[in-house]
This record gives sequence, C-alpha cells and structure tokens, in this order.
Amino acid sequence: MKTTEIVIFTLLFLVVSGLGFVAARWRRPGDLATLDEWGLGGRSFGSWITWFLVGGDLYTAYTFVAVPALVFGAGAMGFYAVPYTVVVYPMVMLVLVRLWSVSHVHNLVTPADFVRVRFGSPTLALLVAITGIVATMPYIALQLVGIEAVLKTMGLTGDLPLIIAFAILAAYTYQSGLRAPALIAFVKDSLIYLVIIVAIIYIPAKLGGFDAIFGSVKEQFDATPNQADGPLLNANNQLQYVTLAFGSALALFLYPHSVTGILASRNRNVIKRNMSALPAYSLLLGLIALLGYMAIAAGVTPIGKDNNTIVPKLFDAMFPDWFAGVAFAAVGIGALVPAAIMSIAAANLFARNIYREYLNRDATPAQEARVSKIASLVVKVGAVLVILLIDPQFSIDLQLIGGVIILQTLPSVGLGLYTRWFHRGGLIAGWAAGMAAGMLMLYNIANPATNHAHFGSSAFPLSQLGFDTKITVYAGFLALIVNLVVAVLGTFVARALKSADGPDATRAEDYFTDQGDPRVHELETTAPAS
Repeated sequence: MKTTEIVIFTLLFLVVSGLGFVAARWRRPGDLATLDEWGLGGRSFGSWITWFLVGGDLYTAYTFVAVPALVFGAGAMGFYAVPYTVVVYPMVMLVLVRLWSVSHVHNLVTPADFVRVRFGSPTLALLVAITGIVATMPYIALQLVGIEAVLKTMGLTGDLPLIIAFAILAAYTYQSGLRAPALIAFVKDSLIYLVIIVAIIYIPAKLGGFDAIFGSVKEQFDATPNQADGPLLNANNQLQYVTLAFGSALALFLYPHSVTGILASRNRNVIKRNMSALPAYSLLLGLIALLGYMAIAAGVTPIGKDNNTIVPKLFDAMFPDWFAGVAFAAVGIGALVPAAIMSIAAANLFARNIYREYLNRDATPAQEARVSKIASLVVKVGAVLVILLIDPQFSIDLQLIGGVIILQTLPSVGLGLYTRWFHRGGLIAGWAAGMAAGMLMLYNIANPATNHAHFGSSAFPLSQLGFDTKITVYAGFLALIVNLVVAVLGTFVARALKSADGPDATRAEDYFTDQGDPRVHELETTAPAS
C-alpha cells in the first residue's frame, strides 16, 4: 500500500466531497424541489461555469485513463479521440443553440421532451428516453474504471473503497443536484490541467525526450505480430479511424448528460462562447493520449491484464509519492463530475418522460424532482453493480455499445431541430432498424485478444457484408445509415397513406391540439438571447 499517495488522495477527495454538499447553498436557489433547479441548476450558468461543467462532463476519468491505454495497446488508432473532439464543436454549435432556444421557450428538460413536442409522439419520446438511459448507464459504470485503476495502483484491494466513494457521490448529488458537479468541476479541471502539464514536461525529460519515446514505440510495435497496431494507420484501418471519429462526434452531444450541461446555460451567447473555447480541452486530450507512448518508453506494464492501469502505473513510477497522490486524486475526482451529471440526466429522463408521461400525468414539479432524485440513486447503484458483477474488460466494451445506441436518436433529435418532414412512424421504424443493425454487427465482432467472441470491438469487417477486403468501419456509422434510409422510406410510405386517407394532420401542434395537451404549443425555432 502506498501510504503517502493514499493520504493525499483521501484528503483531496474529502475536500471535493465537502464542496458537493456546500453546493446546495451556492448561488442561493429559491427552491431545489423542481427539475429546473435540481436538474438544470436554475438554467442560470454563465460562460465560465458552463465551460468547466461541460468540459468536466465530456472529458471524463475514463477518457483520461482509456485513451492513453488504447494508444498503449494499439498505437495510432487511439488518437481518433483527438480529431473528433476538434470537429464536433463547430459542427454542433448551431444545433445546440437552436435546442437551447426551443427548450427555453417551452420549458423542456430532456431530449425526449423535445421529441414529444416536435413530432407529437409519446411512443417516439419514450424510445428516445429509454435509449438515453440505456446508453448512459454503462457510461456511468465506466467512470468507476478510472477510480478502480487508481485504487489498484495504490494497493487498495476489494470493493469497499469503490462503494464508499460512490455512496458519497450519491449523497451530495441527491442533496445539491447539478450545482454539485458544476462547483466541483473547477477543482477537477484545475487538477487535471496541472497534472498533465507537469507530466508532459517532466516525464519526457526523465525518458530522454520525445525522440527516445517515439523510437521505443516503433520498436515495440515492430515486434508485435498484429498488423492493425502501430504508430501509423494502414490501409485496412484508415476508414475505421475516419468513421469512428465522425460517428463519435455525431454521438457526443446526443448523450443526455451533454444536453443537460447545455440546457443549464444562461443564454445562447454562453453556448456560442463555449463552442469556441472548449477545443482547449482537445489540446489537453492530445497530450493525455501521448501518455500511452510514454508508458511504452518507460517499460510500464499493466496490473494483471488491465490496460486501464497504465496511466496510474506510469504516474506511480515517474512521480514522487506526494505528486502521484495529487495525480491519482485528479483522476478519481475526474470521475465524480461526469458520473454526477450522467446520473442526473438519466434521472431527468425517467422522471419527465416515463414517470410523468405514463405513471402520473398530474405530477407536481416537486413530485417530479423527488422522483428524479430517487432515480439518480438507482442509476448509481446500477452502475456500481455493473462493475462488481461483470468482467471489467467487458464493461469497457459496453462503451462501444453506448455509442452505437445513442446514435440512433440523431434523426429524431438532431435532424428534428431543423425539419418536421420526417413522420413519427418513419422515425420509429428507423430507430428500430438502426438499433437492430447496430446490435447485430456488434454481436458478430470478435476480439481474440480479450477472448470475446461477441461485442469485442466497434470495428466491423466489411468482409462480413460480402466484400473481398480487410477494411473495417465503425459499426455505429453503418447502423446510422440504416436508420436514416428506413426513416426516409417510412416517411414516404406514411405520407402516401395519409394523403390517401385525407388531409395531412401530422404537424406536431395539430396533434397536440387534438389531444388537448396543455404543455405543447407551436414549436418555435428562435428565442430571445436573454
């Protein structure tokens, strides 16, 4: 056991936990017993708070551990995370501004709320809500991977430390809501920036510079029989790299926790500033990815077969004990912010789009908030059980499934912001087809390195479609194409049947007027900036 590292890790963890409880009184909310206050921080966060909140939400502890671990094991393919976090911000800026505007006008809390209003379909909204919850659950569980890797490196074995950490997280999230991760994000990001800046200067100096590091990397991959790894991409995995980066960019802001961070912003100008400033995290991510190469040069080996321990082991080997403790705290605290936001986002989906829609249509705002708080606890317990009861390596593979799943909401949420052309029946059919295609492809991808016959990777071989090639492509990208094709065809069929029956009455506001739903008005696409 590393006593110095454990003491520093524990002290910083307790300080941050204290901030989580204090956050309930931060910015003096009038009443936390509403989803607007508990789940969205009163929709009042300015540019700085939003920058730390969204950055802390998207760049998780799993990212800081898994990206360099992938670079360590596969080489250049692991750098796909860098271009996708560069292209995503200009690509989604206008989409998020419009989503904020619509949500601001109609008091929408979740992506499923928007779909309910836009397409007048409670069924489609339910599918979007369930999709968001299912895709988020393994993502929350994966935050535990970072904490587990740190605990292993410090010599702490058993599940009790992990359970205690998440119990504390559950307690202050229940009390403070979104304000807790927003306040903690300042500390978390400051620690992460400090550790990475020190690491990118100090570790290469000890290893003889980047020339020596890249020389060691080339020797390492030249000696492996696997043709898919290496410091450069090859003809067989270049398409996989491109489609994985692009598909990941499309999926990033479809996750409910990403939308939650955006809807908590004060106005549209805050979102615009953040879309221009958040790429600073992409620079940080590029430096983090290089830690995988540094681990190769330093001769670091993982604990057991868990490659996620590579970065903690590197810090333990390179840094003095006291600073290694700070680095471990940065990774551990880095798990708390996204885990809290993810659980809040999933809980909001359940409270607003399942509980209120199907179990208690007359629920008061206080009842909604109370159900959301309880649901956030259930989500966290489920995440802990995923880690405790399932092979950790398989739980990592679940992230691949999460990306494929959440991409299937793109036509309803992303395209729905700009057009009402799609018919709700076509979107439901597209969702079902895309989900089935994605799961079938993932099921048929094996990974001999991890002894998994199914769900072993996201790299789908085109040879399984009858092509004589070794090229692979991101399974989520192909599933999204299937989704879009079926949604378009389904819309044509639905409109043809509708025109045969009489006037088209598929506009969302017409549907809701007919049903007498008082929550829904004609959907506006613009709103005041303030």
